[in-house]
Amino acid sequence: MKPHAPRVTGALVFTTATAAALIVAVTAGGAGAEPAAPSPQAAPGGVTYREAGRFTTAGKPRDLLLHPESKNLYVGSEDLADTADVNEGGLYVLNPADGSVRSTVTRIPGPTGTLGRRAVTRIGAALPGDGVVFGYPLRGIGTARTGDETAAGAWVAGATVTDVGPGTGPGTVLVAQGPVLAEVDLATAAVRRSLTLEGGDSFAVDTARKTVWFTDFANRRLYKVDTERLAVVATVELPAGDGFGGFTEVDPQTGAVWVGLDNSVVVYAATGTRLGALSGKDLPRAARFDSATGQAFVVWQDAGDPSLPGSDNDGTLTVHRSADLTELVRPVVLPGNQVQLGVASLAVQPGAEVVLVSSPAQGTITRLERFVPPEPSPDPSSHPSPSPDPSASAPSPGSSAGTPTGPGPATSPAASPAPVPAGSTAAPGAVVGGTGGQPPAAGPAPAPAPHGSLASTGTTVLSLAGTAAALTLAGWALIRFRAGRPGRTGPG
Repeated sequence: MKPHAPRVTGALVFTTATAAALIVAVTAGGAGAEPAAPSPQAAPGGVTYREAGRFTTAGKPRDLLLHPESKNLYVGSEDLADTADVNEGGLYVLNPADGSVRSTVTRIPGPTGTLGRRAVTRIGAALPGDGVVFGYPLRGIGTARTGDETAAGAWVAGATVTDVGPGTGPGTVLVAQGPVLAEVDLATAAVRRSLTLEGGDSFAVDTARKTVWFTDFANRRLYKVDTERLAVVATVELPAGDGFGGFTEVDPQTGAVWVGLDNSVVVYAATGTRLGALSGKDLPRAARFDSATGQAFVVWQDAGDPSLPGSDNDGTLTVHRSADLTELVRPVVLPGNQVQLGVASLAVQPGAEVVLVSSPAQGTITRLERFVPPEPSPDPSSHPSPSPDPSASAPSPGSSAGTPTGPGPATSPAASPAPVPAGSTAAPGAVVGGTGGQPPAAGPAPAPAPHGSLASTGTTVLSLAGTAAALTLAGWALIRFRAGRPGRTGPG
């Protein structure tokens, strides 16, 4: 028979190896709990916009304007092709909360003054108090307010009106008739002054800086026009390409001009210096700005052509900090919003809690509400509770658990959530409005474990390491004990 000393040594090796293997197994199990690839980084805090309603009460929406004073949502609309028994074209006034119709302008003057129901394709400006200036094919300029059934309007002489914007003074409106920029009288449509450019057909007005940015997409140029003199003061070369132009919009806060071009948005400062660009797989077709938060909103429409790579028939809404183009929220998918049957528009409620996006292809207006997900509760396994303080006194007889026994006001273990502003959809305690607000800090946050993978296994590994060391020492003690006993060299 084999002597006992090798048997003891074998036991020691087995014990040590088992403990070491157990530690390795637990550690590997913690690492294996991580995903194979890291999740894509979402925008800060997971902030996004969620659909809160879809309105089908305004025909085929072509342009939107949320009136800054009356808060009414004005919608310029065309007739829907699939409703042959009724003509939905016209100017609608909706309640932006639920899409209910407050009034509809159904009688709009034609070229000879004859009243009839006509499509409204562009909304040019808000009137003081309430109401809008709008354009309608082919050369009509009209005005109407909530409650009106008949619009005031007149037709501009000359070529088809391709764009409409606010004039330089009361009673006027700026119009583009192809490459001709003109200021006309609202009541009579008589041309007061005009400027002929080398090309183009659309523009954006910066009223604060008395500037018009006139876009010539065909020749890839952007003209800066001084509205006081109605003269070109600068020309900006746009990036080369062969796609179609999407939009030209001015950020009223900074004066920067945003130009939708092919699959990108190019941004220039008020001086004409290029600031940067955004790019995407879809076509940028509308932009709006919120001065209260310094944010820019862009609608990207799908091409609507299944033969094109990446075409999925869904559009996207993106939100950016207008100062540096940083994306601020997770992109919002706009199902079915494609460009084949018309260009989308949007309106932003001051404060950016609500965004309204039109989809001409679907005949809908989608109401999106800002959503801030609540902060997740801490994982008990990642932050073990500390041992109770032995110096803490036990509750006095007769006192119930959780009832303070010392002097001073009772306090809740968790801070109460901050109140949520009326009309907000943010969860209690979440960040509300803009991008800079943060809930009050309750104290310094614990440092996160690397990758979050060992936070729940660190205590277990340390415990097992201690156990393994104890087993190893016990094994060596057993060897020394058995080696020192007399008469144990032969068979037992």
